Amino acid sequence: MIYQMFPRIFSNTVENPKPWGTLDENGSGKLNDLTSKALRSIKELGVNCIWLTGVLEHATKTDFSDYGIRPDNPNVVKGEAGSPYAIKDYYDVDPALAVDVKNRMKEFENCVKRIHKEGLKVLIDFVPNHTARVYHSDSAPSGVKDFGADDDITMGFSERNNYYYIPFQQFCPEIPLDAEGETPYVEFPAKATGNDCFNAFCGKNDWYETVKLNYGHDYGDWSDHFDPIPDTWIKMLAILRFWASKGIDGFRCDMCFMVPLPFWHWAIPQVKKDYPDILFIGEIYDVGQYRPFLEYGCFDYLYDKVNLYDTLVDIEIHNHSAARLTGAWQTVDGIGDSMLNFLENHDEVRFGSKAYAGNPANVLPSLVVSSMISKGPYMIYYGQELGESAKDNEGFAGDNDRTTIFDYWSYDTLRRWWNNGNPSDKKLKPQEKWLRNMYQKVLRMCNSESALREGKFFDLMYVNLQHEGFNPHSQFAFIRYTEKSILLIAVNFDNASADMKVVIPRLAFDMAALPEGDIEAEDLLCEHNQVLTLSPDKAIRIQLKGKDAVVFRIK
Repeated sequence: MIYQMFPRIFSNTVENPKPWGTLDENGSGKLNDLTSKALRSIKELGVNCIWLTGVLEHATKTDFSDYGIRPDNPNVVKGEAGSPYAIKDYYDVDPALAVDVKNRMKEFENCVKRIHKEGLKVLIDFVPNHTARVYHSDSAPSGVKDFGADDDITMGFSERNNYYYIPFQQFCPEIPLDAEGETPYVEFPAKATGNDCFNAFCGKNDWYETVKLNYGHDYGDWSDHFDPIPDTWIKMLAILRFWASKGIDGFRCDMCFMVPLPFWHWAIPQVKKDYPDILFIGEIYDVGQYRPFLEYGCFDYLYDKVNLYDTLVDIEIHNHSAARLTGAWQTVDGIGDSMLNFLENHDEVRFGSKAYAGNPANVLPSLVVSSMISKGPYMIYYGQELGESAKDNEGFAGDNDRTTIFDYWSYDTLRRWWNNGNPSDKKLKPQEKWLRNMYQKVLRMCNSESALREGKFFDLMYVNLQHEGFNPHSQFAFIRYTEKSILLIAVNFDNASADMKVVIPRLAFDMAALPEGDIEAEDLLCEHNQVLTLSPDKAIRIQLKGKDAVVFRIK
C-alpha cells in the first residue's frame, strides 16, 4: 500500500494561504516534519510504503542564491514554487523542504531513516524524460558534467548530445519571456520542449518549463543510435545509483514510455545488480506497451491509468456500465498483479471534486474494486482518506479540481488532521472521520486477508449479465480465493439502493472450493455476520445501499 505525499504541502500549517503566494507568505512543509508520530499515523491506515513526491531540486521562483543555488529565470517557471518535474539538479534536494537549507541532503537521509525505522519503505521520483530549461548541478560528484555541457548546438540531433535543438532559431513560445523579473529569458538555439514539442514555438499548455532529453532516438527519421551507449544513458544510470545509495526502496519513473525502452532494459538490471530489492514503478499511458515495459523493460509495476482507472471514471461520471470492468481486467490478464491501481494522484482530479464524483463519500464501490481486483500494489494520495476535494484556487494551478504541485499552499482538511504535528481525528468533521476509518478498514483488509493478498480472481459477471435481479449497468461482483480463504465481493455504483441477486456458477464452486448450503458469512466492511444459501446456479440475495459494497468472508 503506497501513500503518495507531497511534503511541500503535506505538513504546511499556514492558514489562509494567499493565491500566488511566495514561500515567505505561504510557507512550506518540511521533510523534518515527517516525525515518527506522523509516520505511525500514516502506517495505521494500512500503508507500508511512502512515495515522497517533489524531492529532487527543481526550478523555482524562490531565490536561494544565499545558499549557492543559481536563481532560475521566472519566465520559464510554472507557479511560485515551480514544477517538481522541471529538474535543475538531479543530485540535490528541493531546498524549500529543508529547515536548514545547507544540510538539506542530510535532512533527506534522516527522513529516509525515520521512515525505515517505522517499518515503511520509501519511493522517490526519477524524472528521466526532461529537465528544467536551464540545468545546473552544484552538488554532482566530482567529474560529473551537466546535461548539455558538451552538446553541439548546431545539430538538431546528434547521438552525442544530451538535448535536441532547433538550430539557428531562438526559443519563441506562446508565453511572454519578459513578463517577470529584470532579465528576459533567452534561449538560442531553442531546445525541444519536454512533451515532444520539436519546434521553438510551444504553446502555453505545453511543458514549456522543460526540455526534452536525448537518449539516442532521432525523431527526424525515427532511427536509433544506441551503440555506443549514449552519454545521456550513462549520466542517468549514475543518477539512479546515487539515489539508490541513499537507502531508498524504489523509484516512481515519470513518463517512462517517453524514454526508449532499450534504456530501461540496459539500466534497471544494472541498478538491481547492486540493489536487488529496489523497485521500479513506471508511469505509462499506453496499454499496448504494458507487457514490453514489464518483460523487456524490467519494470516491477506500472500505472494502470488508461485501463482500470479510466473505466472507473467512466462508470462514475459518464454513465458507462459496470460490466466494462470485465474488459479492464481482461486487458491486463496475466500481468494484472503488476499493475499499480489508484483513484487519485497528483496528475488526476480529486475523487470528491466537482469534476469527478462530487462527493468523497461516494468512493466505496470504486475503492473496493480498484484495491481488491488484483494482488498488485494500491496507492492513495495524501488527503484522499480525508475527502480532500481540491476546491481551492491556489494561483498557477487555478480551479482545476486537482491539488496543486506548482504553488506554495496548505489545505484545511490536512491542517486539521495534522494538528500542528500531533496527527489525530479530534478536529475532523464527522464525514472525514468516517472516510478515514473506512479507508483504513479497506487498506488493512487488503494486507490482512490472504484471499486479497495472494488469492485468485473469479469474475461473476458473465453468468449474471442477463440474470433477472442483477443490474450489470451499476453492479459488479467477483470472488477472490485461496485454498483456505474465500471472499465474495459485490458493489453498487448506483445512488439508489439495490436488492441484488447474484448467481455463482458451478465452475466457481469447483475452482474456489466453495461450500454449499447455508453458510455463515461475515461482511468485513460492516463487521456483522449473515447466513448465505450457497448453491450452484441459484441466486444469493444481497442488499446494498446506494454507493455501497460488501466483502463477505465465506467460512
